[in-house]
This record gives sequence, structure tokens and C-alpha cells, in this order.
Amino acid sequence: MQKVLTAEQMREVDRLTTEKYGIPSIILMENAAYAVSRVITEKLGGSVVGRRFNILCGTGNNGGDGAALARILWTQGANCFVWLFGNVSDTLGDAKVNFEAIKKFDDSDDTNGPNDNCLILFEDAQIRYPSFVHQSDDFIVDALFGTGLSRPLDGLVGELVDSLTLRKKRLRQVFLAIDIPSGLQSDIGAIIGPVFPADCTVTFTSPKPANILPPAENYNGELVVANIGSPDELIDAQTSHLYLTEFKDAKRWLGTTAFSDSSYKNKRGHALVIAGSGSYSGAAVLCGNAAMRSGVGLVTIATPKSSKDSVALRVLPEVMVRGVAETGSGAIADVAFDELGDLLEKADSLAIGSGLSLDENTKKFVEMVVKSRRQPIIVDADALRLISPFAEHIEALTKVRATDTPRERHDGVSRPHVSKGIAADGTSCGFPLILTPHEGEFMRLLGTDDKDATKDRVAAVRDFATTYNVILVLKGERVLIGEPGGKVVVNPTGNSGLGKAGNGDTLTGILAGFVAQATQFKIGIFETVVAAVYVAGMAGDIAEKKYGKRVMTASDVRECLVEVFAILSEPPA
Repeated sequence: MQKVLTAEQMREVDRLTTEKYGIPSIILMENAAYAVSRVITEKLGGSVVGRRFNILCGTGNNGGDGAALARILWTQGANCFVWLFGNVSDTLGDAKVNFEAIKKFDDSDDTNGPNDNCLILFEDAQIRYPSFVHQSDDFIVDALFGTGLSRPLDGLVGELVDSLTLRKKRLRQVFLAIDIPSGLQSDIGAIIGPVFPADCTVTFTSPKPANILPPAENYNGELVVANIGSPDELIDAQTSHLYLTEFKDAKRWLGTTAFSDSSYKNKRGHALVIAGSGSYSGAAVLCGNAAMRSGVGLVTIATPKSSKDSVALRVLPEVMVRGVAETGSGAIADVAFDELGDLLEKADSLAIGSGLSLDENTKKFVEMVVKSRRQPIIVDADALRLISPFAEHIEALTKVRATDTPRERHDGVSRPHVSKGIAADGTSCGFPLILTPHEGEFMRLLGTDDKDATKDRVAAVRDFATTYNVILVLKGERVLIGEPGGKVVVNPTGNSGLGKAGNGDTLTGILAGFVAQATQFKIGIFETVVAAVYVAGMAGDIAEKKYGKRVMTASDVRECLVEVFAILSEPPA
């Protein structure tokens, strides 16, 4: 997981890189420019020769990055047109050095450029900016403000960005932002005014909040985080508790749970899914099938007796289905708790909620299951609605009990807590409770209908997870995962095509399967949840490419797990 830093923290890292390690700041700027040039060169198939770049620069360090980039691209055979919104005399320090260097190479006597590659600096660009866009441009590069902006873009620069946004659909150019799209305030996810609409953003050292939090992150396009030479220990020393999941996190988890020659079903975990009702048997099918595809050894669905045949006919044949006592409305009855005694003891993970239906008797059943759990439990959908009325008493569901000690399983194997990373003080706290609400369900858990309560989603997730000692997976445009120690992780995978019926059930099944494997392999539950959410979103992204957002279904997403696991299992290049 990558730590996310504020603009001030990033400046501190840069300062200490120079003061403590003796790396001059101008070298960091040069490294940043080279990092951007590498991304551009890769996107252009390995060469920039003869390509045309319009690079928009401010007078600060972000503009200095743009000036250094122009010089580098020019030396590699590109045609570079640098538009400085100000004068070189307005620049300072490293930025001034790079703009002065361009002036020495400036070919502006011929504003159309010579026959070979050209490097042209236009000062006072605000006077002539309407003329800069050219249909033959390959890239428009934003190096206007970077992380230093604290107010909305206005004046001619604001008009320029608005104009580019309107014209972008008609332009074939790639829009690339250096560090952060101009118009975004680095430390927040809100939109404060016009924003440069980047197709790709190359940021340095660590992501910033506006790179990853919606709606701001929607203006970043593809995000590339480049290392420009700051030591990891300086990043680790910053106090941020906001992180971004990385591809390597999911890859590492998959490697830890890899199949061995001695693998068999009982060594890969048993996931118990309590789901379905007379009206919603499909939710149980989706959840159980997704769990089975996750790599777990065994999956059992417990569902009302009247729903058993419907579920068994549609679920994968490898999934076991058990019918249990039900109420007159076809929902699971509280007496089913005793019927499931052996499964509640044997299972390595438990998922409850998908399609359960809202019934007062079922509410009692859910409360008994959660309070007496003997394994990590994922609470989703209707189970969340059923516990919402007593959300203020969630502490009673999560507190450590005297019985929460390693115990002998039915097969004689000692079962550990596997709750690494759960308690705020770093100690074990029994069997983790994992809640997976969408925004509306989260509001009910908070006991409010005031939307301002979740306006700052990161703070709301952190406060809830730390207050109630739970892992909270808040679904939405970007899934946030919080844990009792205060860490909040942003998941970068997934798309709006996942906002359809059944995808919540699919995510719950994947979580149940992953957590059951984590129990067997003695892996931390929080890192397991982070990996599961990343994998589920990645499957959604593959489904989008194959079928499109309009057509893709939750079942498509589940089947795309095959490709996700293949990609994650590939050896490093």
C-alpha cells in the first residue's frame, strides 16, 4: 500500500531529501521531468522524434518541471512549444534555471519552427493563448500549478482550462498533467473550480489526496506514481493514515495463498454463506458462486428451506446448500441458529446478509450469529439493515470475550485469532467484524439522514472503524476500507458498471472466500480485505473491457476472476 501525502508533507519530504541526504532540489526536478518523459515515450511507442508538444507552464516549480520536460523531449527529437503564463523574470530557483536554459535554445525567431525539431518559449502566454492548440499536437501538458493551488482557477488561465475541457472531445491530443491536474486543491477530493481534464497524471514520490479521492480523481485519468529519488524512510516518517492499494498488494496476497502439492479442500478454508429468502434466492447464488471462484476449499450456503431447491439448481455444483428453519414470510428464523451449530463452529469465515429479507425474527438470528461468532464475519446487505437499529450498541458485538481464545477445531487443529492489524493498540481483539455498507446503509449505521455526516468520507470511515473496532468497507465511487488503528485505504480498481444488482453479493462472496483462506494461512484479515476488494474491482474492470458498462453483469464480473488471477500470478518481467 502506498502512503498518501498532503502537499505540506510532500514539501517536507523534498526538503529532507536535500538537507539530510544531500540530493540537490534541482536534481529532484530533473528526475521528475525524466519520469514524465519516460511515461510519454512509452505511450508513443518508444520514440518522441517528430512529435509535437504544447507545454503549459506556470512560474512555480510545477512550471519548472514542465520547462525541464521540454528540454529533455527536445533533445530526443521532439518539437516543443512552451507557453509560460508569466515571464522568466517572475520565476525563482530551480524553475528559473530551467526556463533560462530554454531561452538559450529558444528558436522563437521562427515561430512555425524549423524543418528539424524546435524548442520555443513563449512568454506572456496569456496574451496569445487562443492560438496555441494545433490539430497536429500529440500532447498538451499541464505544468501550470501543481500542488500549490489553494483557490479556483480564474482569469485567462481559468478560461483556457474551460476551453480545453469543451474542446477535448474534438481533439485527438493526449492531455497529461504533471503532479496534479491544475484546478485541483491537492489535499481534498472536492472540485473547487475549472480543472485541466487529464488523460494521464504523473505524480511524484506518493499520491496526493486529490489524485485518488473522487470526484477530483476523475480528472486525473491514469495515475502514475514516479520515484524521483526520495528515500522511503522519509515517506514512512510522515504521519498520514491514508493509503492507496497497489497491484503488488493483491499479487503478494495471492502468492502467500498459492496452491502447493499438499493443498486440499480443508487446507484452503471453508466459507459459510448465510443468505437468501423466499423473494431473494438469487443473492445467495451470486454470493456462493463468487466465494467458490475465490480459491477457497469449501463453500456452504445456508438458506431458508423453501429456497433450498431454487438455490441448489442455480448454484455451482461444487457449492453445498443447506436448508434451515424459516419464518412464515420465507426468511430465516431465529431457531436456525441451533440448526447451524456445527457449521458455525467449523467454518473459517462467515458471510451473512445477502438477500436475507427484513424480518423481526431474522433480526434476532443475525444478532445471535454476530455476537457468538467463532470466526471473522462479513456483514452485508439486509444483515446491515437488521443491525442498524442497534448500531449504537455495535461495541457489544465487537468487544473481546473471554471465550475468544485459540481453540481446538473439530479436526484437532488449533485455530488462532488471525486478527492481525485489527485492534487500535496492535493487539488481538477476537474475531473481526467486517461491515460492507453502501452510502445509504452507512447513514443508517450512523443513525442519521444528514448527508453532511459522510461529506468527508475518509474521516467518516476512520471515525466509525476506530469507534466500533470494526473493519469498514464503504462502497461507492471509490471503495474505502478502514480499520480500528485509524488507517484508511482507497481502492483504485472498479468502475460505474459495478453499480448494478448483484455486484454487492459478488463482493461479499469474494470477501468470504479470501477471509476463509486467510484464516487457514494465518494472514492478517485487514490486508486480506484490501486484497479482496482490489481483486473484485479488477474483475469489474476486465468485465467492462469485454462487455461494456451497459451490458456487464455481476455474473460476468465473477467469471472474470479467472483472468484476474492469471494476471496476478504472472512472474515479474
